[in-house]
Amino acid sequence: MSAIEKRKTYLSFINITAAFLAAVMFVLFPACSGKNKNLADAVSENDTLPSMTSRGVTTLISDSGITRYKIIAEEWIIFDKKKPPYWAFEQGVYLEKFDSLFHIDASIQADTAYYYEEKKLWELKGNVKILSQKGDKFDTQQLFWNEKERKIYSDKFIQIEQEDKVITGYGFESNQELTEYQIFNNTGIFTIEDRNPAPQQPDSLQNDSIKIDSKQ
Repeated sequence: MSAIEKRKTYLSFINITAAFLAAVMFVLFPACSGKNKNLADAVSENDTLPSMTSRGVTTLISDSGITRYKIIAEEWIIFDKKKPPYWAFEQGVYLEKFDSLFHIDASIQADTAYYYEEKKLWELKGNVKILSQKGDKFDTQQLFWNEKERKIYSDKFIQIEQEDKVITGYGFESNQELTEYQIFNNTGIFTIEDRNPAPQQPDSLQNDSIKIDSKQ
């Protein structure tokens, strides 16, 4: 091969190499410049996705090796990547709470429920109904149950039906066992024959409250 032919071959090799490098840089540089954005988008999308979805659920939940709850739900969704992480029961939930001897302390049902694991806080919404071990019936539209503080409370209208009377009010607080509770801004006490007392409007609320101990 002559010197001229060698020079042409060498120049062709350089041109091919340069074209290849230019193509690689064209592909890689935009990807690198948007790399952080793409990763951030992916993480954000994953954060919104549930880590578990179960349907037709009937399960027992334990705490420190002791069975505490029985949960029945049409759908149970766990979002453990969200801040804060939570469970969602958006198609209704029925829950039984057990004491240390496996006796049912209360049964609870609601149209919607959320459980925030870190706070150990239940939020129940829509036709919330509780039946205590003593037989008292609690009806409200929203209720919170704080396991850490061992407290159940609501600031919505609530109706409590006992054996011989019905008590209504706006605002409610109870111990976790539903044996000692207080109704704020009570709107009335009715005999058991009147099972559906009409709630008064907020502007006519009384300022007193009723404290009840149902241990007796």
